[in-house]
Formats: sequence, C-alpha cells, structure tokens
Amino acid sequence: MIRWAVRLALGVVALGVLYVGVTFVQVWHAARQDDTSAASAIVVMGAAQWNGVPSPVLRSRLDHAAALYEQGVAPLVVVTGGKQPGDEFTQGQSGYQYLRDVGLPDEALKVEVGGTNSYEELAASAVILRQAQVGDDVIVVTDPYHAMRVEGIAGEVGLDAHVSPTEASSSLRSLARETAAVAVGRIIGYRRLSNLL
Repeated sequence: MIRWAVRLALGVVALGVLYVGVTFVQVWHAARQDDTSAASAIVVMGAAQWNGVPSPVLRSRLDHAAALYEQGVAPLVVVTGGKQPGDEFTQGQSGYQYLRDVGLPDEALKVEVGGTNSYEELAASAVILRQAQVGDDVIVVTDPYHAMRVEGIAGEVGLDAHVSPTEASSSLRSLARETAAVAVGRIIGYRRLSNLL
C-alpha cells in the first residue's frame, strides 16, 4: 500500500514537472512570435509612468503601437493602465498624451485608466471596444515575456487577440515568472489569479 502511494506521489510530481516544463517552452516560444495581422484595434498594456512621462518600458510599447498604427494594422489604439498610490497621472493618461504628441489623432485613441494589472486592463479594454462597437479582434502590444499570458487573458475576457511584442529582451527570471503565472492561470483562471497577485 505504501509503495503504491509513493508511486502515485512520484507520478503526480513527474506530471507537474512536465506541465511546468512544457509551459516554459510555450512561454519562451510565444515571446519570439510577432503577429501583426490586421485587427480592429491595438491594445497597449500599461507600464510605469513618471509624473506623466512614460517610463522606457512604456515608451517602447507606445512607439511600437504607433508604428503599427502608421502601418495600417488597426484604426484604433487603446492605451491602458491605472496609477499607483500617490501618482498624479495614470499610465493610460500618460500613454494617451505621448501618442498625441507623436501625431496620432484623438479619434484614433481610447484610454483605460482603472486597471492595476493585466487582467483588469484587458477586461476594461474589452468593454471599451464593445461600447465603441468595434470588433473584438485586437493586437496586444507588450513585452515579449508577457505575450502568452496576455493572449490567454484576452481570450478569457472575450477578445480575439494576437500579440505583437516590443523588441525588449526577456530574462530567464521574467520567463520563469511568467511560466508560473501561465501554469497557474490556465488551471484556476486568470481572473482568479489576478485576485491572488
């Protein structure tokens, strides 16, 4: 009886290791893909801003989104992101102003300002696009390591998403962190995961 219990436990551990290993490969692979298929909108994931000025990470995402817009990939850009305690500006506001300053027209921009994590940003973006009666096919712009999780979240909130990441590098640490998030999120759901983080 004990022998069978040990075998069962070892089998469960082996399956867990295999699942995490396969997920890591999928996260790594997704980080290397760039899908710029035509879409109804481009959604830019939020990142830090400093008193209304996008951080280098956010600026890279915004520049990439602007380039996609100029290429005619989508007629609308949704900038996302709330603010941290003590901040005067939201990530969405700073992203909106940045894109206006580089020449995108106001009618091509939508702003999400309440999201404090990827799930909230994409869920709110889905609502914004539905209210604007825009299709649910989107290009999500984020950093490479983040690609698989945002695609999964987008699907959960009803968006048909493809990811076009920036050219930022992905460290082993960031890939490992995303592997854990994707592995857990696919089991318990990304909404529940966002409530735990």
